[in-house]
Amino acid sequence: MTMEQTDHGDHELVDPISEEPGFDETESRIAVLGHPIHAMSVAFPVALTFCALGADALYWWSGDAFWARAALWAAGTGFLFGMLAGFSGTAELLLVPGIRARAPAWTHFVIAVTLLALLGCNWGLRLYGYEEAVLPYGILLSALCVGVVGFTGWHGGKLVFDYRLGTAKGN
Repeated sequence: MTMEQTDHGDHELVDPISEEPGFDETESRIAVLGHPIHAMSVAFPVALTFCALGADALYWWSGDAFWARAALWAAGTGFLFGMLAGFSGTAELLLVPGIRARAPAWTHFVIAVTLLALLGCNWGLRLYGYEEAVLPYGILLSALCVGVVGFTGWHGGKLVFDYRLGTAKGN
């Protein structure tokens, strides 16, 4: 941040990146009828991440193999839908100059990639013995994924609601 003096002699913080070409270009380019695909698709992996933890907890509580199998499916489907959401989010990051220019967008990207790696590990752990995988490592990994999904979701929400990134300009 640099300081610039206003007409009244006050000093104002100015973000030097805001002077870069394309800084104000933040409208989604990966969209269907103006609706950003990334914003629409992240709900599925977020919900499935919570479902995996819930199914793990229900397996721990009940011992019913159904819940271990449900956690396997939730972890795997969450990972696959997360990859789809990640592709659209990465495309937005790389194609939209105003998104790419902001450091918080890169923070969200790094945390989201970390989440995808954890979701993939959680699914992989369960592929060859879903009941045995739940305790203790599966449920711990699911809990870690829920924490990371909350962190990356908070950052993603901040990008949309505070910075208006990836949204339509409106009229």
